[in-house]
Amino acid sequence: MVERNSEGRESARGVLAGELLRLREASGRSLAKLAEETNYDRTYLNRLETGERLSKLPVMEALDKVYGTGELLVGLWKLARLDAFKDKYRLFMQFEAKATIMRKYAMVVPGLLQTEEFARVALSLAPRPISPDELEEGVAARLGRQELLHRNPPPNVRIILDESALRRPAPDAKIWYDQLTRLVDVAEAPNMAIQVLRFSAGVHGLMEGSLSLLWMADGSSVAYLEGNNSGDLLEGTEEVARYRLAYDRLRDAALTPQDSAVFMRQLVEDNRP
Repeated sequence: MVERNSEGRESARGVLAGELLRLREASGRSLAKLAEETNYDRTYLNRLETGERLSKLPVMEALDKVYGTGELLVGLWKLARLDAFKDKYRLFMQFEAKATIMRKYAMVVPGLLQTEEFARVALSLAPRPISPDELEEGVAARLGRQELLHRNPPPNVRIILDESALRRPAPDAKIWYDQLTRLVDVAEAPNMAIQVLRFSAGVHGLMEGSLSLLWMADGSSVAYLEGNNSGDLLEGTEEVARYRLAYDRLRDAALTPQDSAVFMRQLVEDNRP
């Protein structure tokens, strides 16, 4: 059955699944042969072809290589993974994918910086019951967003991390240690700056949720406010400017990137398994 979106059009995920099946059949490969060439389970590959599962990026890269299709499947996958997100967040992600400047304030470790295992834990703890397949698709979609950090040229990113994000560990000590280590490593990238907002900074104007500010190459900008199970995308120039001022106040109250790196490295040592 062809998967369709809310407007009745065939979904990007359905297009990807159909193309995977077409390419394999056109190449004369069986699922067993494809599994042998890619080192992925044949049942898993079959579920990709039927649209039951959404893969991670390396799977599409491997299949593009096998079929000699350049980045065709990777491109379709980038569209298909958007199906995993709600409408407003999907639109925000489309802006995020082409942003040249990003400014974020987060009260939890943002998805862009999460390790695979920490993302799995975070998604599994959502209030709404989630099936194993939904969990793995959510992880794949979240990790897929991180690809934008490796564009050439990459976006300029500054993230203010509330101290609360660094004080709520994962249940598994090794997973939390790896996540803290990831933050320290990412902060060293030349296009990335992470600042920690200590509890001692006191109350501030963005305590109701996380904030993302994005600027595109053409100078346009958007703001995205995210609370518990809700999100609001703002495209008006005045509204974006208002939240930029609120962000700038937080930046001034936060530790410098250098002091933040020292703070996070100490947390890594304190949480070493």
